[in-house]
This record gives sequence, structure tokens and C-alpha cells, in this order.
Amino acid sequence: MGESVGTLLELDVTGIAHGGISVARHEGRVVFVSDAVPGERVVARVTEDRKKSFWRADTVSVVTPSEHRVDHVWPEAALDRDPAVRAGGAEFGHIALPHQRTLKHDVLVDAFSRFARTDLTEVLGHDVTVESAPGDDETNGLGWRTRVRLHVDEDGTAGPFAARSHTVVPVTSLPLAAQRVQDAAPLARGAMPGASVVDVLAPSGAEGARLVIDEQKPTAVTEVVGDRSFTVDDTGFWQVHRQAPAVLTAAVQDLVDRDRLDPEGQHLDLYGGVGLLAAALGDVVGPKARITSVESAARATEHAQENLAEWIGARAETGRVDRWLARTAADASRPELQRFRAGTVVLDPPRSGAGREVVVQIAALQPAQVVYVACDPVALARDVATFADLGYRLEALRAFDLFPHTHHLEAVARLVPIA
Repeated sequence: MGESVGTLLELDVTGIAHGGISVARHEGRVVFVSDAVPGERVVARVTEDRKKSFWRADTVSVVTPSEHRVDHVWPEAALDRDPAVRAGGAEFGHIALPHQRTLKHDVLVDAFSRFARTDLTEVLGHDVTVESAPGDDETNGLGWRTRVRLHVDEDGTAGPFAARSHTVVPVTSLPLAAQRVQDAAPLARGAMPGASVVDVLAPSGAEGARLVIDEQKPTAVTEVVGDRSFTVDDTGFWQVHRQAPAVLTAAVQDLVDRDRLDPEGQHLDLYGGVGLLAAALGDVVGPKARITSVESAARATEHAQENLAEWIGARAETGRVDRWLARTAADASRPELQRFRAGTVVLDPPRSGAGREVVVQIAALQPAQVVYVACDPVALARDVATFADLGYRLEALRAFDLFPHTHHLEAVARLVPIA
């Protein structure tokens, strides 16, 4: 900790950075400022000064507010609380919802400019709009989370961590959570003695909500998307926005280029989870679709096999995606490689992205098209740049605000071989 930590600075906030932090400058140095809005003048307290090139600071008051500043949607995360005990997880909650999407758009465009050397408007022929999920505008982006993780302090009180810390913040409300989650959340002081983590979830295929304490033995639950049901563990991965599975299903189906889709091809769903996007692709390809879903979590693979049972040619395999691709490419016969070249690859990697090794392996199979679902714009841009080096160009991109009042956004891209 340096000598400047704790110092109050009056700063002009000029932009937004990846991660939901605003950007200012002080004596030539970049200062990343939480709880601010670009265009504001704020007073911020320095929290980190270890780097010569940048500092970090928390807003403590606003001198000149942005026209887009609103009362925080979560009182326990508002400016009138000390930054050390502001609830984390709603870092855009003080910004009007339409402007949140403008900032997310700017981060996406900047990520592609910096990391993919790509002007999105020039490449796509139009600007990218960050689309809202059904119902979010009517509720001001509240009540969408169907899964919430709470941490428990030494006194048995459950709550979120404070932003960028492991301090549990007692709260009386969870405004981003679905009503069933809010009703079931054990927020009373001392309500969870002896526990360390509590997950509260409200599966769409059941009434009420359930608590999972300290990631106890997983239990299967049902999630409903359209007219299809998916089995998933209560401790497993599932999109947390109530509309996200349907929105991403539709987006993947929209981004699959039908002219490049060969029903006889061997199609892949990488990082497949319980088969949500494999099913989306299967509905487009048809009942005879050959689809392999690859997922490292064994129980998710078991559920995927069940969830994809209506496609005779579908199978789910457990394995790390990089190792599975390496083994498959090495063992494939010439006819199998031809089917991969005719196939479509869908991938939905973790926030860190697919990474160079996996992108190289995908490109080596020479699929007809790649549909990439991303939850991090910088990781997506980096992987798109790698695909470009290997002969695949970005042809289409859609972006979705599936995490209102946070900095996160989802994007779905189509990459095709460079002619």
C-alpha cells in the first residue's frame, strides 16, 4: 500500500473501461473509478496505487452529476454507504438503463478495435445495438436473476460480497433477483450459522425456490425453454437471467447461416453444458442431425445426453475441449474429417474465452461456420483476431443485455471462412 491510498481526488470522468469501471486522469496517470458515470466530476478516494501507470479509486461524492445518473436500484450499494460496505454485483445500478446499454456498446466496439483490429461498423455494414431481453424495460431491469449466490460471515449472516472484496455485506433486499428468489433468500442476521455459501435458485420448471448450502450433493432440477425441458443440477451451470436461455437459443438459430448449413455434416457444441445450444442447433439442422456436445463436467454431460435424446445422431462427451479436439483430429478418418468440414461449430466458452489453442484446433477442422456465444467482449475480440489469422472472418454479431445493472453483456458472433 502506497502513500496515496486514502487520498481524496476531484476527478473528471471521461470514459468507461472493460469491467464496468469508469476512467479519469490525475496528473497524467489513469485512475479507474468505481460508481461514477462518464461525463461526471466526482470526489473519489484512492484505494490502490501500487502501479505507476494507474490507480484505483472509489467515488465518495458527486460534484457534477451526469444526466444519466439515477438513484441506485439497490440501496445497499448506493453512494451514501462507505465503499467498503457497498454491496457488489450491481455496479451499473446508478446509471439509467438505456445509458447502461450505450456504455456496454462502447466497451464492445472498443474491445474489437483494440484486440481484433476491427471496426465493427465497417465490417458488419451497420452499428451494433445492445438488445434488451423481453420484459426488462418494463421492470427497469429488476427481478431477472433466477440464481443468486450469498456468502455467510462468521455470525451466520448471508449476503453478497462488497465490490472487489471478500467482505460479506448484510442486506435486506435483492432487487435484481426474481421474486421467488427474494422471498426464499435467508437475509435475516444470523440465519445461516455454520454455513459458508448459500445458493438460492428458482428453476423455471418448478414452483417456489430452493436453497443449496455449501454446494451440497447436487440435485437435478428442470428448466423449461420454449416447449422443451432441460435437466440440470442445482449446483450446475445455467444462465441466470430468466429469459437468457430463450434469447440465446433464438440468437444462435438466427446466426446460423442456412446456406452454409449441411444436414449431413458433423456439428459440434463445445463447452456444451447440459445441451441448451446443441438443442438450438439441432432444431435448425433437423431430426437426423449429427451433433456432439463436449463438456468437462461429467454430470452435465449425463444430463446433456438425456436432454438431446430426441436426436438419434446426438451424443454428449465428457472432456476438456482442447484435449477432445486434439484427440478427435488425430483419430478422425478422411470421411469423418469431411463431415467436420461440412459441419457447424457452436461454442460457449467461459469468461476467459476459448483461447488460442482451442481456436487453432477448431480452425484446423475447417468447419463451414462457427457460431460463438461470448460473455466477455475482450475475450471474444481476442479469439476473433485469432480466427482471422487462421482464415475465418467475422460476418455477423449481435449483443444482448442479459445482466441489467451490471457491466456484463452477451454477444453472439458468426465466423466464416475467408473466401
